[in-house]
This record gives sequence, structure tokens and C-alpha cells, in this order.
Amino acid sequence: MLDYDVAIIGAGIAGASLAAELAPHMRVLLVEAEDQPGYHATGRSAAFWAESYGGPDVQPLTTASGPWLLRPPSDISDRSFLAPRGALTLARADQRDALQVLVDMFAGSGVRMERWDREAIEAKVPGVSSDIVSAVYEPDCQDIDVGGLHNAWLASARRAGVTLALRAPLTAARSISGGWQLTIGSQQVSAGLLANAAGAWADEVAGIAGIDPVGIRPFRRTIVQLRTDPAPAPDLPLTLGIGGDYYFKPEAGRLWLSPHDEIPSPPCDSAPEEIDIALAIERFGEVVDWRIEAVERRWAGLRSFAPDRLPVIGFAPQSDRFFWFAGQGGFGIQTAPAAASMAGSIITGQSPSEMIAGIEMRKYDPCRFG
Repeated sequence: MLDYDVAIIGAGIAGASLAAELAPHMRVLLVEAEDQPGYHATGRSAAFWAESYGGPDVQPLTTASGPWLLRPPSDISDRSFLAPRGALTLARADQRDALQVLVDMFAGSGVRMERWDREAIEAKVPGVSSDIVSAVYEPDCQDIDVGGLHNAWLASARRAGVTLALRAPLTAARSISGGWQLTIGSQQVSAGLLANAAGAWADEVAGIAGIDPVGIRPFRRTIVQLRTDPAPAPDLPLTLGIGGDYYFKPEAGRLWLSPHDEIPSPPCDSAPEEIDIALAIERFGEVVDWRIEAVERRWAGLRSFAPDRLPVIGFAPQSDRFFWFAGQGGFGIQTAPAAASMAGSIITGQSPSEMIAGIEMRKYDPCRFG
């Protein structure tokens, strides 16, 4: 008899959500190479839920996840994981057409967008550069309590009997009758299904199992925490450039700023580089005239994308014993409830939940890569 029905590789937000989803139906092993779950991408998120983020093919997963995050099931949490924020995408005069493209892209999707003029922008972002003349405001954007969400899923998984193995990197996976013989850390276990939720290491996990990679590539994203004068108002929106060259938001009286960088990187414990920090500060200075008093913290995380920048959710074309749950890019947390529900329905063979009813699941299937 196999030790587990499914072994999930990676205990970040993807693995934890999938473990909690499958635990009522299967014997689940959740495998993590690090000393703690969520050490990499999950623990380094900028922590927001914005329906337009990731584009129109990601938006259905984000929108479907919103009500769950706002009012999670009672067996997950008794409080919301969301808090109001709003998102403001800024444009110079020569970028007005790009703003209209953004609005048109989500026409008919239900995503609420408002066109703002210079006066409305100044009311929310004091000291904004005179170059900024137009904006799109998304009133439904929210902050996400990422740590609370991740821990809630881990706790739910443990209560349902999931076994969590830490400091247990996957080093071998051999196909056996009915499943896999796995070497994780210093132990060997068997499982019927191998679920790949390894983030930046997803293609490496596939290679260990003898499964063709799908071309998931990690990219470094840098964030710095600034002390500024003036200090950011608590109701400052998540503020982005339409050119995809910066975003910033308030956090406990400080400002979190990113140059919105995507630097190709090997899978690793990512660290920020001084050139990216300098670039973030330079771009910030072009948007507002605030004085930077101190750079208090700096960090970087890896965002992992498939070639078409959509999540990869489904069985590998070569094997119905290997399941892809990867390629969540920078939107993995805001889409996690719907993505986990989708993956759970595929693995268990149950009908899709009401949350994901109507979402075209085929667009995320790994078979799209041949």
C-alpha cells in the first residue's frame, strides 16, 4: 500500500492551499525543502488583490477568489483576509492611449475602473509630478493578509490530517506501480500522485520525475521599504505606472516601493541588488516630490511564469500521476482560492465548485504546451 495518495512538493501558498483543498478526500503529504513553509515567494509578496493585475486571462481567477478572501469559510478563518486599498494607475500625457487600452481590455469583465483627471489624482497623491495628468482608479483593489492566509491554510491542512515534511528537498522520484517512490531529505515515501507546487523550482521537480518541463522561468522582483517625508497617508492607493515601471503602497506608516522589475534568475534564495534599489528610488522621484529619509528594508522574491504567463494547472500530458500547479507569477496569492479549487476538482474528479463555475479551465491546462 502506498504511504500517501498525493505528495505536494512546495509548501508556499500554492502547496498549502492545495493541501487544504485535498485533505478531506485524500491522504496528503506536503513537502518543503526549507526550514519553514512560504520562505520564498509567499513570504516576500507585496500583498495586494487587484483584478486587473496579471491581465484579462488571469482576472477570472482573481475575481472568483475575492469573495472567498473577503469572507473565508468558517473552518478556515473567522476574519477577512482583505482590507480596502484601491489602486491608481498613473499616466503622463503621452501615455493616455495606454490607459484607454487598459480600460478597454477589461470592458465587460465586471472589473470596476474610473478615469481620473489631474485634480482627482492630486487629492490622493500629494506632491505628484506635473508630468502625471491622467489615471485609472480601481476602487475594489484590496490589501491581502498573506501571512494570515498562508497560516490558515496550513492549520486547516494539519487539522485534516496532512503531514508536513520540512527540510525535505525532493532528490529522486521513481515511477512504481500505482504511483511514485520519492526521496525527500533523508527518507523515502511512496505516493500515488506527485503534485508540483514548487514555484521557481517547478521545472526542476519535473525533471527529477522524468516529466518534460513546460518552460517555467523565475524572475527577480525587488521591494524596498522607505521612510519618507511626508509619510504616506493610510488611504494612499496602491499606485502604479501604466508603463509597468513602478508601484508603491503604504504599509504601517512606511512606503513599500518596487521598480516593477523582472530580472531573469535561476531558482535561488533571491536577494536585491543595489542597481535595482537605485532604479526604484529614481523612478519614485520622477513621480512624487517626497523626500526619502531612509531605506529601512530591502528584499527580493522570485515570480515564476510559464511562456504565456498563465498558471499551469492540470495533469502532465505524459502522466496522469504528475500534476502541475505552478506558474502563478506575481498573482499567485490573489488567485489562490480559485486556483486551489480548480486543481482540487481536477484531481478528485468532482464537479467544479460554485466559485469557479464558468471559468474556462482549459486555458490553464499544461497540455497547451504540447
